[in-house]
Amino acid sequence: MVSEEFNQLFDQVVTDYHKLNKIDSTPVVPYSAGTLSYLLYQKCWIDTAQWHMEDEVRNPDIDPVAALSWKRMIDQSNQDRTDIVEQIDDHFYQRYQHIEPKPSARFNTESPAWAIDRLSILALKIYHMREETLRTDTDAQQLLKCQNKLAVLLQQRRDLTLAIDQLLQDIENGDRYMRVYRQMKMYNDPLLNPILYGNKQ
Repeated sequence: MVSEEFNQLFDQVVTDYHKLNKIDSTPVVPYSAGTLSYLLYQKCWIDTAQWHMEDEVRNPDIDPVAALSWKRMIDQSNQDRTDIVEQIDDHFYQRYQHIEPKPSARFNTESPAWAIDRLSILALKIYHMREETLRTDTDAQQLLKCQNKLAVLLQQRRDLTLAIDQLLQDIENGDRYMRVYRQMKMYNDPLLNPILYGNKQ
């Protein structure tokens, strides 16, 4: 797959989610388990559900108990997202592990999967900003602002799409290292978060 195919897949996921539009809905992934497409579909579904969780928790009239429940769900979603992005990086590492980097090879600021993660988020931003440009309950000035923001988001996606393709090509050519970067999240780990392991003393 190349990055434009990633965009098409992410757009498909966002559309599929909004047919149900329920945060707790379970996706029917139209790809074989273990494939890159399967992982990407699951990853974007997590992002899409979390997008709507983030909307819910920002309701100014939310009950504090409900807010805490949403916060717990968002924390778990963030962990699930991190886990699956690292699985995507494992896929790329296995794909490129036979490639010997050149002596002149350079490092990248992020791994392929974390760059692709940003494409998934952009798909969501584009979908929802486009919705804002179609509203009939706001004024022309607000619509123009949203149209301008949508144009920026579309340009960002074009730029990132090209940059990811260039990164993957550089790795294949031995011009960049393929490294898997782990997030090492500590706050969800009962052995690393002092509040969690402190409560067990």
